[in-house]
Amino acid sequence: MEIKRDRYLKRLVDFMWDGQVKVITGIRRCGKSYLLRTLFRNYLLSTGVGEDQIITIALDLMRDIKYRNPILLAEYVREKAADKNTQYYLFVDEIQLSDETDNPFSPQGKKITFYDALNELREMENLDVYVTGSNSKMLSSDILTEFRGRSDEIRIHPLSFSEFYAFVGGDKHEAFEEYAFYGGLPFVLSLPDDTAKISYLTSLFKEVYMKDIVERKGVEREDVLDQVLNLLCSSVGSLTNPNKIANTLKSREQIHLSVNTVKTYMDYLEDAFLFSQSKRYDIKGKSYFDFPNKYYCEDVGLRNARIEFRQQELTHIMENIVYNELKLRGFSVDVGVVFAREKNKNNTAVRVPREIDFVASKGSKRVYIQSAYAMPDAEKAEIENKPFTLINDSFPKIIVRHDIVKRWYDDRGVLNIGILDFLLDETVV
Repeated sequence: MEIKRDRYLKRLVDFMWDGQVKVITGIRRCGKSYLLRTLFRNYLLSTGVGEDQIITIALDLMRDIKYRNPILLAEYVREKAADKNTQYYLFVDEIQLSDETDNPFSPQGKKITFYDALNELREMENLDVYVTGSNSKMLSSDILTEFRGRSDEIRIHPLSFSEFYAFVGGDKHEAFEEYAFYGGLPFVLSLPDDTAKISYLTSLFKEVYMKDIVERKGVEREDVLDQVLNLLCSSVGSLTNPNKIANTLKSREQIHLSVNTVKTYMDYLEDAFLFSQSKRYDIKGKSYFDFPNKYYCEDVGLRNARIEFRQQELTHIMENIVYNELKLRGFSVDVGVVFAREKNKNNTAVRVPREIDFVASKGSKRVYIQSAYAMPDAEKAEIENKPFTLINDSFPKIIVRHDIVKRWYDDRGVLNIGILDFLLDETVV
């Protein structure tokens, strides 16, 4: 049975023959190669494209290892696409494995890289270029710098719940519990039992993600990187900053590090697509706070595995899932802050910040969202709704909940919707 990734497939189709290099990026093992070499390939074949029109190079395989040399890569593709009257499609998988090589005409000059090869190939009018790159040596910042606006980046995420459920079927609630525990990395769906899933997820950090960062960035204190990762996994949905993490490492582990070093390691984890940062935004002041911010893990299964499936606080896990869903729907997501005038214990009026979990924006569209696992009584309902009452605009306001099934609006126009309904119906936002 095929895993559907229609959102990303549509983007590839929309970008066809636009003169740009299509670069598919994302966390390792999220399905980049499958999207290109299976789903997109099948689409092309279904439209009448011939097998001989698709040039596929897999740099992680021995058969194509010589094409890690960018000069040989370019020469091979030019030969395969020599017929100017035929349209060809180039797929290069795991482009980050490409080597740098000396310029034969200027051995002491700047080395030739795969960026040079791809920038040349994109000039061929009968060739449409697609590559996948793992985060280890090909982050989005590199792409934007090296291709200088001559690429389309298609960012791939682990499976959304709707993609996950479309594959597994069955009871929606049971599927969600499985998703909230093991996450949405596609390969997990093929594993036979809990032991295999736990082993796979646990090994990814040690054998894949951390090695990538250490090798790429030349990290000397891998033990510190491990500790920073653990603290971020433990604090998803909570406000934090480099200073707080540095102090925690000092008090708990007796590790003394500068705040700048901790920030650098946090940036490495974010650059590797393992975490996303959500900044705090003053809704009325229309400005961002420098700190603290929130960090969310790209996949909740990875997060759970890293902390050995302890700390299963479904409130934070659900919040992480909602955040990831908003990101893959194309929203920029901030933590909203709005201030209220309230009396303190001395009966003095003070400004008190109230938090809105997510301010989701896309163009002129904005939605305010609270993630509430349950609202069992009026007190909890008041806590969740209070920040909404302090906003003086007409943008939609939503509370995503785990404890209801049918959606409904309260008398202030706030939509209360169940988590499954929210994740399976993209028309909501």
